This record gives sequence, C-alpha cells and structure tokens, in this order.
Amino acid sequence: MSAYQAPLADMRFALFDVLDAGRTFERLGFADATRDVLDAVLEEGARFAETVLAPLNAVGDREGCALDRDTGAVTTPAGFKQAYAQYVEGGWPALTAPVEFGGQGLPHALGVPLKEMIDAANLSWGNFPLLSHGATEALLHHGEPWQREAFLKPLVEGRWTGTMCLTEPHCGSDLGLLKTRAEPQADGSYAITGTKIFITAGEHDFTDNIVHLVLARLPDAPAGSRGISLFVVPKVKVGRDGAPGERNAVRCGSLEHKMGIHGSATCVMNFDGAQGWRVGQPHKGLAAMFTMMNTARLAVGLQGLGLSDRALQNALRYARERLQMRAPSGPRYPDKPADPIVVHPDVRRMLLTCKALVEGGRVLGYDAGLQVDIAAHAPDAAEREQAEALLGLLTPIVKACLTEWGVECTYHALQCFGGHGYIAEHGMEQLARDARITTLYEGTTGIQALDLLGRKIVQLQGAGLRVLLARIEAFCDAHAGNAALAEFVGPLRAKAAEWQHLTQRIVARAAGNAEEIGAAAYDYLLYSGYVALAYCWARSVAAAEARGSQALKDDKRATARFYFARVLPRTLAHAAAIESGLAALPELDG
Repeated sequence: MSAYQAPLADMRFALFDVLDAGRTFERLGFADATRDVLDAVLEEGARFAETVLAPLNAVGDREGCALDRDTGAVTTPAGFKQAYAQYVEGGWPALTAPVEFGGQGLPHALGVPLKEMIDAANLSWGNFPLLSHGATEALLHHGEPWQREAFLKPLVEGRWTGTMCLTEPHCGSDLGLLKTRAEPQADGSYAITGTKIFITAGEHDFTDNIVHLVLARLPDAPAGSRGISLFVVPKVKVGRDGAPGERNAVRCGSLEHKMGIHGSATCVMNFDGAQGWRVGQPHKGLAAMFTMMNTARLAVGLQGLGLSDRALQNALRYARERLQMRAPSGPRYPDKPADPIVVHPDVRRMLLTCKALVEGGRVLGYDAGLQVDIAAHAPDAAEREQAEALLGLLTPIVKACLTEWGVECTYHALQCFGGHGYIAEHGMEQLARDARITTLYEGTTGIQALDLLGRKIVQLQGAGLRVLLARIEAFCDAHAGNAALAEFVGPLRAKAAEWQHLTQRIVARAAGNAEEIGAAAYDYLLYSGYVALAYCWARSVAAAEARGSQALKDDKRATARFYFARVLPRTLAHAAAIESGLAALPELDG
C-alpha cells in the first residue's frame, strides 16, 4: 500500500518564501492570518490527512460505494462517514468561508495546501466536500439574501454538502443542448424535471441534506447557452425561512462504474418535479455556474498535484531500497548483492521529472490561490483587476497542466516500481487510475485549451498574459546582475519573448480562420504551462538563495537546472506543432 507524508517544508517554502504570502495576507487585511496560526493549520491539516484519510485510500478503492435501488440511498466505504464527521468537528469546511455565515474568514490561499494534502491522502474522499466550496461561492455571489441565509450556514458548517449538476446524457461540454426543465410554481419556486449524469457526491451518507446547484431551462428560454438558468435544489426541501421540510423529488438512479476514484459516489441524478429556487437572473445561469466551476477547476488542478507528490514519495523510497544490477560506472554499494535502482540515470530521470513538475507546480497552483485573495480583497481597484485577469489566465493552465502532469508523474512512479507497480499491493496502480479522471472532469484538457486560447487570449485580448509577462520581465530585470540566477534569467527572458511572439502569430492566423484556434490550442496550453513553470522555478531559486539553508539552495538549484535542461525544451516541440497550423490537420472523412 502506498504511504503519504505531507510535504510541509516545501509547502511553507512555496507559500511563504517564494510567494511571500504572509506579507500579502497582512496587506489584504487578514488580521488573524498570523504565521503562528497558519503553521498550526498546516500542521493539523497534515495530521488529519496522514492519520485519518490516507489509511482509507485503499479501502475506498477496494469497497467502492453501494446503491440501494429501492430507496436511492448510497452507502460510502467503511470509515468515510466517520472521517467526514472528524473533518466537520475540526472546523475544516469553515476554514476560508466568510465570517458572516459562520466561517473562519482565513485566506483562500491557506486552503490550497490543505486541499493538496486531502487529495494526496485520499482523492475519492476529498471529492465529497469538494463542491461545497463552489456551491458556497455561487450562492454568495448570485443568491438572494434568504438563499444565502438558508443554505450557506449549513454548507459552511459542513452539516450539508453541495453538488454541481450540469452534464446530461446527450450534452457534456456543450451545455446549450441541455433539456432539464424548470416550471414556475405559484409559491415562487420551480419544479425541476430532468436527468443529470456524472454528479460527484450526488448522494451519500455523510449528511442529512445535499444542496444541488442545477442548470435547467425556463419555459420561455431561448435556445442554446443563453437560455440556461441556475437553481438550488436541496435533497430535503428548504423553505424561505430556512426550515427543512419533506424529502424532495430528487433521487440517485444509479452509480457509475469507473476506472478509478471508486470510493467517490459518481451519480446519475433524477429530478422528477423537484422543488428548486432560481439563483440569479433568468437565462443567466451559465455565468453564475462558472463562479462555481472556476473554483472547482483550480481545485482539480490541486488533485493532480497531490497525486503527483504521493506517487513521487513512494517511487523515491522504492528506488532507494530496491536492489537491481550495478551502476553503469561500477558498484556503488559493493557490500550489497546489487545497487539501489536510484543509481541508474534513467530512474533518476523519471524521479527528477516528477520532482520538477511537483515542486514547480506547487508554486504555480499556490500562486493562483493567492490571486483569488488579491482579486477579492486588494484595496486598490487596479490591483484587483490585474489579479482577476491573471487568475483567468492561470485557471486553465493550473487545471490542465497539473492534471496532465499528474498522469505523467503517476506513470513515471509506476515505471520505477516495474511489474510491482502494476499489481495492487503497492498502491501505485490506484494512483495511476485515479489520476486519469482529473484531466476529464470540470472540463477536459481540450476544453481548458480552448478556454485559454479562444477566450483568455483572443476574446479578452490577452489581458492576463500581459500581466504575467510583465511580472516575468520585472523579475528578470530585478535579477539581471545576479550571478546566482544568470543561468535561469536569460533563458526565461527569451522564452517569455518567444511566448509573446508565438501568441501574436496565432492570433493573426485566427483572424483569417477561426479554426486555427482549435488547431493550436492544446500545444499552446502546454507551451504556456512549461514557460509559467520556468518562471516558478526561477523564483524558487531566488527565494532559496535569499532565505534558504545551503542544503535548500543546492536542492532547488539542481532541480531547476534539470527542469531548464530536460523539461523546458518540450516547448520546442509544442511551438513546432503550433506553427504547423490547421494545414497539418486534414479532415477525417466518414
């Protein structure tokens, strides 16, 4: 079975040394977010993840969830319900929620390492509270006062959980095709009728009530995505006074049988005239849902990061213990029958690839979390606007790249184990199976690529990219005379300039043929991710040089050198694919 230990030292380094989050929290007015408090939260979060959640990971994979077809009730794997009770008792659902609704009001960025720990320890379990935060955000920004009062407090306390009900059997990414209906009722509510699929935590035994955020069409709705409205549909009816009523007409019809995340209840939800309340304006539901979806996309990126880190921890331990053959240059441990496999260059290549993607990805994901706080709380409007633009750019990069790298890292880790990685005993095959879904739900990698290039670059004229490129330029200028960073600053500056010019060429081609966007999007996304990660690694070396021990300086520099020499050159292949354009993608007849 795979083990997990929260990497608190590197989490603190990323958050406080590289990103200087402590100073940002102070500037944004988080008076309670002192370093002592933040460290205590991280320590306790690590204890919960390591001792409560991690031991249940294999249990959830082995047992899965069970559906009672007569009642529609779902039973979760052994220990999951009790772990959730401890999660609620510890106040974790309220950590970053608004104080006025029972939350602790701590920075969003503090919840990011907690999310990483939870998902690394037990991804299936982590999916149950995942969407409660998104539901809270959607209701907070778009709900009526009575809806916020009735639904937010139980969600923040963890007494209820939330879901996001978008997908239907005939419509996935194209939500304009959805058919779920919402019929107005005399009391101001709506009768919701339809079927939603792939609903994470749509039914479970953790809480008495589940708050479903459902996309549906009003009778007068125009066709397409402009005719979608958002509704809150609780499992147990809730009146305007917040009082619970009778069981609502919503039920789990079946559980999906999946490649991975067996312990997560992925439900088909049937709404049969269920009582719901409209959230936000009629036909504006998609905009409201994206408030929830963008939160979830960043969270899913952290799932990829957490799985990558757990895979690396176990592969590194195994590579140091497993004795096979001798080092190419001769025995390193002549007193043993063979050398540990970590002495072999190709094994180190796989491990260092994981290390570079994990530690650099941690800075990238945490930076996105910090932008959430700045966009919401910065006193200066211009700073809030810049943070919002940067967050918009980073969201598809974090979601897609950290999950694609999660698939890559769990694959490399399994390779390090050889045949032992393919069998269930060591738990590596579970990590590889679980990682695969992260590139799919909350928008596939292809959808993230279209969001990045089609919307954030073309439609929004690259506002977020301009912010990031300006930051990279400022960093390079600030360290232009720093001999310790010279080997990174020059290549980073060159890549940033190449990124800008490549973007301009794509936009110019797209002006003549919009399909050029789709032809370039995937490679542009990964190209962007690798350049953004180069910036994260240059910042990491700078932070280690300024405040780290000699061991930390040596470690970060060595890994950054590996990244710049062995991983960053992947941008050359992606740039070549981009330059080939639409002409290299012939039609597939039939």
